[in-house]
Amino acid sequence: MLPPRVELETVKVLKQLSKTSRALAELKGYAETIPNKNILLNAATIIEAKDSSEIENIITTHDDLYRALNKSIYASSSAKEVANYRSAMWKGCEIVRVSKIITINMIKIIQGIIEKNDAGIRKLPGTVLQNDKTSEIVYTPPEGFDTIMDYMSNLEKYINDDVDEVDPLIKLAVIHYQFESIHPFYDGNGRTGRIINILYLLLKGLLDQPILYLSSYIIKNKADYYRLLQEVRTKNAWEEWVLYILTAIEETSMETLGLIKKINIEIEKMQIEIRSSLPKIYTQELIDLLFYEFYTKTSVFEKELSISRKTAVSYLTQLESNGFIHSEKIGKERIYLNYRLLNLIKSKSSTSI
Repeated sequence: MLPPRVELETVKVLKQLSKTSRALAELKGYAETIPNKNILLNAATIIEAKDSSEIENIITTHDDLYRALNKSIYASSSAKEVANYRSAMWKGCEIVRVSKIITINMIKIIQGIIEKNDAGIRKLPGTVLQNDKTSEIVYTPPEGFDTIMDYMSNLEKYINDDVDEVDPLIKLAVIHYQFESIHPFYDGNGRTGRIINILYLLLKGLLDQPILYLSSYIIKNKADYYRLLQEVRTKNAWEEWVLYILTAIEETSMETLGLIKKINIEIEKMQIEIRSSLPKIYTQELIDLLFYEFYTKTSVFEKELSISRKTAVSYLTQLESNGFIHSEKIGKERIYLNYRLLNLIKSKSSTSI
């Protein structure tokens, strides 16, 4: 049960906490200057949805992902799972902003969207965590609905209660460990836990927008992630685990800041180029729409720019002819890709499949 009966704020942890806090504050401050935050939010959530799912060996390509986001029947099942993760993330952010707390029911809603079922908290015995390569059982999480609910109630209280005055970034490491160890659901625990991370940062005001995600760092350091989780269980090795999470937040903050700056540069370049080559169709709304997601379609242009279908087709044709976008036929529908944004997203993702 929480809180852990160990000293979490060691000298090493506090030294790393200082660096992590600075990096996160810089990211938050710069993100606040972005005129259209939806552009950044979409890019960040697409990257996280793909990377977080990849940790669970749910592999998809960016090309397949936009089919899923477009609810295409041609999308793979893996891509649809990634799209579900993104939907769950948005839902969680929406609830936290209104409720100002993180509850068991909210966590159940998030997991239900990820897995597309309402199985809820585990009731049946037999859940074990195994080594992927050897099939050796490395950990058996708590069993029994009442026992699991006791642990979850304790976690809920710890998340929302600050009586221990531990820094929120250190608490995030504890929360993530505890949720993964309770393993309350039959499936989707890892992805649900990583959404809880970002919701906690929003809850504590450390970020205003859900733009920081640790999945890319975890993929690059996956063996350490699972090793350190297990060493907290077997050796009570909290310091190294907390340092891992703090380092992940620091490095991911710096990477995300770099991505935001690159997106801004591409937006400014496209503004100048379209204003010069296609002045009759140029508007700021058009630029925002091209960067809102890395794909678009005629019906979206028609609706968002309040123009006729004929005009929307004309705009997209001109943009493609001038090299700003390129199109692909999916079934009966034509999708238009902003390859500049797509390439940035691919370069930020842990893999550029």
